[in-house]
Amino acid sequence: MIDLRSDTVTKPTHEMLMEMTRAEVGDDVFAEDPTVNAFEQKMADLFGMEAGLFVPSGVMSNQLSINVLTTPGDEVIIDELGHIFNYESASAAHLSSVQLRPVKGHRGKLTPEIAEAAIRTKNEWDPHTRVIAIENTTNKGGGACYSKTELTDIRKLADGHGLAVHLDGARIWNAMTATEIEPAFFGSIADTMSICFSKGLGAPVGSMMLCSSDHKKHARRHRKMWGGGMRQIGLLAAAADYAVEHHWPLLKKDHSRASRFAKELDASEAFTIDLDTVESNIILFDPVEGLATDWVQTFGDNGIGVVPFGKHTIRATLHFQITDSEFEQVLEFVRSAEA
Repeated sequence: MIDLRSDTVTKPTHEMLMEMTRAEVGDDVFAEDPTVNAFEQKMADLFGMEAGLFVPSGVMSNQLSINVLTTPGDEVIIDELGHIFNYESASAAHLSSVQLRPVKGHRGKLTPEIAEAAIRTKNEWDPHTRVIAIENTTNKGGGACYSKTELTDIRKLADGHGLAVHLDGARIWNAMTATEIEPAFFGSIADTMSICFSKGLGAPVGSMMLCSSDHKKHARRHRKMWGGGMRQIGLLAAAADYAVEHHWPLLKKDHSRASRFAKELDASEAFTIDLDTVESNIILFDPVEGLATDWVQTFGDNGIGVVPFGKHTIRATLHFQITDSEFEQVLEFVRSAEA
């Protein structure tokens, strides 16, 4: 199958596996894995943050971030399309005893005006607003990216109200590729960040929480409490490091292919798409007739994996392990599709 269901389907390359075998390891619960320690500091320095904490998943790094920024009874403002709200099993309520306040933005992105309208008063009966959570790129928003100005304005709003900012950067590498924003800029915007290595970068496992040194101390204990204390994880950190060094530049091709794919969809009589929404490697499009699930089956019958993203919306996600010939097969199917 030509798998466009997600960029999470990427697998370790031979070169990455070889890098893993060469990793020097130790017990990370004792903070003695030299490969992990070096990689955490490398990522923290890259993004202009004090510290990094390697964790198994993006959900854990998001939830650790919320935990260190809040106390029970607090509230987190988030776009209604946000991953933390839609795909993390209500874990903010379960793990940190806080509630999320979803608001309607644009393609998963918040503006200062929208966020400010959701900030609570400080009455004792109100949940207290503590965090503005943003996602870059936005998954359910179809890979939309924040600009520097948009991020700066959100930071100014947060500072004006004494709030923290958490950045869910599951696809921050795609965002930086699309906008050419330098990594260190995000450290000036976010109090905490989550970055992922197992999507378009192609590492098998792993995300990282970026934060202050004090927040890292708090988060390490909760990582252990939540079952995320790992041992010789230098093997995984080595894979993630290899992915950053060697696969990050490949995202440009994914974005170029996404644009080309979108243009073929736009030219097809069977599908509709807003070309202005294609900013990175995610493509959201609608069939002219029929349900998304029916068309997902049709794609599958033709050897192409895509996913329904609503009753009438389909998502395709490009990644570097789609070959040129496979990509041409996808385009040929789109050209031949009939409404």
